[in-house]
Amino acid sequence: MARMLMVVLLVVAGLVVAADNEPEPVALIRSTADYVLEQIRKRKAELEKDSSGIYELVQEKILPHFDFRVMSRGALGRYWRRATEEQKERIAQEFQELLVRTYATTLLNYSDQEVEYLPFRGKPGDKRVTVSTRVHDKGGPPIPINYRLYRASDGHWKIYDVVVDGVSLVSNYRGSFASEVKKGGIDGLISSLQAHNRKQRGA
Repeated sequence: MARMLMVVLLVVAGLVVAADNEPEPVALIRSTADYVLEQIRKRKAELEKDSSGIYELVQEKILPHFDFRVMSRGALGRYWRRATEEQKERIAQEFQELLVRTYATTLLNYSDQEVEYLPFRGKPGDKRVTVSTRVHDKGGPPIPINYRLYRASDGHWKIYDVVVDGVSLVSNYRGSFASEVKKGGIDGLISSLQAHNRKQRGA
């Protein structure tokens, strides 16, 4: 899981020069990348001393491009229909916090891996597209990463899943979510996520 989240982050935060007339979903990821890495380079020493700044950066500039409700629905699978509206919102909130902290920690360890964007295969008017990339790390083969996005009702593109080396991020959580639901129901899953997040906060 840690390796998957690391390479997912590298795509969002990988610095690659944007091309002219680039499809909107690809441009979205690139523009986010440029800003985030510029901030990290400028504030590296500050962020290493006080990690709260990196959490804020991830929260404000990266995660708004993810749809955690859709991701939570995918991770919960058939149990999603059993959840109340309040439970669905709580799961999405806790899932978001879990990834915020994982992303923030990983981002501080970024070490100039190269990100290659493959030819975009979407068509004008498509409401669901995939942005394909490969992350080149020293001493190993490139890691293929596919970002799945959909166009929301407000016209903005949202990421709803990431497939890393053939493994879906959403599907990867489905097994652990199902296990928690079987043990303690939907509220048991929420409690488990809350406990994990409290531990990460040091509360």
